[in-house]
Amino acid sequence: MTTEQSPRTLPDGRRVPLTTGPERPMLESWLDFHRATLELKCRGLDDAQVRRAAAEPSSLTLLGLVQHLAEVERNWFQRIVAGLDVPPVFEEESGYALAAGRGLPEALAAWRREVARGRRLCAGRSLEDTVRLVGGPLAGAEVSLRWVFVHLIEEYARHNGHADLLRERIDGTTGY
Repeated sequence: MTTEQSPRTLPDGRRVPLTTGPERPMLESWLDFHRATLELKCRGLDDAQVRRAAAEPSSLTLLGLVQHLAEVERNWFQRIVAGLDVPPVFEEESGYALAAGRGLPEALAAWRREVARGRRLCAGRSLEDTVRLVGGPLAGAEVSLRWVFVHLIEEYARHNGHADLLRERIDGTTGY
């Protein structure tokens, strides 16, 4: 039987995802790694920097990505996994719209709350548990909690690629 690898951290402080061991801890470690990557991409930036758009005509910003991923966490874990009827975290469901009075600290706090709620809602559930998707082109499809974890890892990885480009445009910082 393979055991979980002891935790290692990268020089930037992120924990390296598990490379061996049971499936659930491995999926959770990959999701946590991508969550930490999003936070890392925002570290040390001021309000004007996190509001800087990628490149015209795109209006994508790091602040918008944080807000969007708070909405993603809310949607998948509260609405889909737990079946709760909850309003959007921000003004509109995508999360990309920026409010003049809301900066990165507030957006990160909301995102962290959604991450914590998601963890609580998944605790004690099996990867085999199934839920039905609501809305979108796959509405009504049955998916497992395993599928939800894999999808969220993919969602974060894709958006962290966007965050890489945004951060490089802002101050030249690169990295994974």
